[in-house]
Amino acid sequence: MAKKSYTLIVVPDHESPVKRYRVQKSLFLQIGGGLLLLAGLALGATLHYFQVARDAAENRILREENLTLRSQLKTVRERIEHIGSTLDRVERFDQKLRAMTLLSDPQRNLAMGPVEQEPGVGAPAAETQFTELTSMESPKALAGKLDRLSAEATRQEQSLQEMQAYFQDQKSLLASTPSMWPTRGWVTSDFGQRLDPYTAERVSHGGMDIAAPHGKEVNAPSDGTVVFAGLEGGYGNVIVIDHGYGIKTRYGHLSKLLVKAGDRVKRGALIANVGNTGRSTGPHLHYEVRVNGIPQNPRKFILEE
Repeated sequence: MAKKSYTLIVVPDHESPVKRYRVQKSLFLQIGGGLLLLAGLALGATLHYFQVARDAAENRILREENLTLRSQLKTVRERIEHIGSTLDRVERFDQKLRAMTLLSDPQRNLAMGPVEQEPGVGAPAAETQFTELTSMESPKALAGKLDRLSAEATRQEQSLQEMQAYFQDQKSLLASTPSMWPTRGWVTSDFGQRLDPYTAERVSHGGMDIAAPHGKEVNAPSDGTVVFAGLEGGYGNVIVIDHGYGIKTRYGHLSKLLVKAGDRVKRGALIANVGNTGRSTGPHLHYEVRVNGIPQNPRKFILEE
């Protein structure tokens, strides 16, 4: 069978003769197949280029994110080290305060008072528990350290709250302890045994007599609540202040009462005037300090010169 072919007729301009070219059909098929192959290769190369370009962009973004995460991870490590060091210092300070205030903490085996370390025993584990961080720690390891830091911070907070309550109580006790002269004058009769000015017999004197001009101010030596203000036998006009913690002060022979029962007074507040009421030989203030009902020497409580 003869091969199929096509005749290509070329008609030139002017008077040139017409030219005929015979082209086999298979040649057209080969040319078409070649063109299709080239088109496929071009399309594949184009798609591959865009894929590579997209992957390169994604890789660049991932590299940038990786650098950012590394920087953030370094910052987290540094913060953990800082927090751990801070908690170590707080731990040591807490132990010192407890040693000074004789507060015990059974949870951490801290007895009352300072505890000496045995020879050869290193620093407490708390001092290095949170500061040994390596640069290759995984996020999981960091999460574990953060959990331990959180637990340590919670325990420290509870401990400091206990210390705050203790010092608050001590502050209240100091504010309630008589520590100043109720009035200025001359001590004519001290605490203890003395000769009664009326009978000349030796008797126990439960307070201190301070001679002062009539009408001189009498001030509260500490914070408290007035529990009595009125006449009381041979002491004449009397004021009694309850300072809490079992401490009460009494002021006798007053000329004028400037407070009444139920009043709250602060240290240094004006409460009365020196007088000569009751069984008295002259203007003076009879001043007593009682702890749980037992008279105490007022001089032990006066910090002023």
